[in-house]
Amino acid sequence: MKDPYEVLGIDRSATQDDVKGAFRKLAAKHHPDRNPDDPGASQRFKEINAAYQILSDPKKREMFDRFGIGDGARAPGGQTPFAGFDFSEINIDGIFGDLLGALGIKTGQAAPLQKEVKITFEEAAFGCTKELTYERVEPCVDCSGNGSAPGSTPETCGPCRGRGRVRVQQGVLPIALERPCSHCRGTGRIVKDPCKTCRGAGLIAKERTIEVTIPAGVENGATRLVERGGNYSRPERPAGDLELIVRVTPHEFFRRVGDDIVCSLPISFPQAALGGEIEIPTLDGKGRLRVPAGTQPGTILRVRGKGVPRRMMSGRGDQLVEITIEVPKNLDEHQRRLIGELAEALGNKIRPVSEPEATFMSRLKNLFGSGA
Repeated sequence: MKDPYEVLGIDRSATQDDVKGAFRKLAAKHHPDRNPDDPGASQRFKEINAAYQILSDPKKREMFDRFGIGDGARAPGGQTPFAGFDFSEINIDGIFGDLLGALGIKTGQAAPLQKEVKITFEEAAFGCTKELTYERVEPCVDCSGNGSAPGSTPETCGPCRGRGRVRVQQGVLPIALERPCSHCRGTGRIVKDPCKTCRGAGLIAKERTIEVTIPAGVENGATRLVERGGNYSRPERPAGDLELIVRVTPHEFFRRVGDDIVCSLPISFPQAALGGEIEIPTLDGKGRLRVPAGTQPGTILRVRGKGVPRRMMSGRGDQLVEITIEVPKNLDEHQRRLIGELAEALGNKIRPVSEPEATFMSRLKNLFGSGA
């Protein structure tokens, strides 16, 4: 990298206005659009722009003045702080990866592989064991993960001498760090005769089948982690994790609220009026429910211990049954007569009108007039 003061043609005592003025003058003179026949104009314009980026920023300028080329100072390793400094080259396997690794934070590992496991409502409630078949990336069997064809072996990478990492001095940092070798991609080996199965990668996609245990009481959208069940990022590294996302199929009759299950149950008018014991479906099969006499539509009756097994304590939730009243259709003459007689008998009884019903009746009269 050239001295930015020399590029802009100014001395070290130049003010910010001097820097800006020199840049505008030179940029206008060497802009590629104004020099279409000069192949070197583009390079000169880049140098002018790079010099301005350093000297127009007080912090960068101070850093350059302290360690830059102009005063003969050098950073450790003999390089200038800005030599080869390219933010686009910084990645998790580079400088920050080394620093994080020194702190015990794993980097460069494969991201967890995600797969869905579909189970029924009953399986979610009581738990189950499912067989899951999925595809993951793992070492090639034909070449034992080294990427070379049978009968041949990879050669040692020259630039890194087989280590897979090279030491670099990164500008402003006063220490030399290591990063993966770009020639062998961090493997330390160069494949000359690639394996036909994996084409030299050492990894292939392969189908795998495992058994997964789903605990009782699991909810829709819950996740479970299978350690080392995911993809291999490299043959020599351990596999990543497999993250399972549980998807519970909706039930045609039940729905879940916490550890309770809720359902709607239609009963006839005589059953609601007279009460009695009726048969109901539960997660355990058929059950019995006592309906009190005079049960109203929308009443919720509770069946203890017929819900979902509790996850944090012993026991189970409850089953909540919402009562609805079935209105019969296609009545014959005899049935009509009986219902009519019942209506007449009920109408002859004096009973207090509830507040909601009274309000409804008053609105009805206002809608159709006093003659309603």
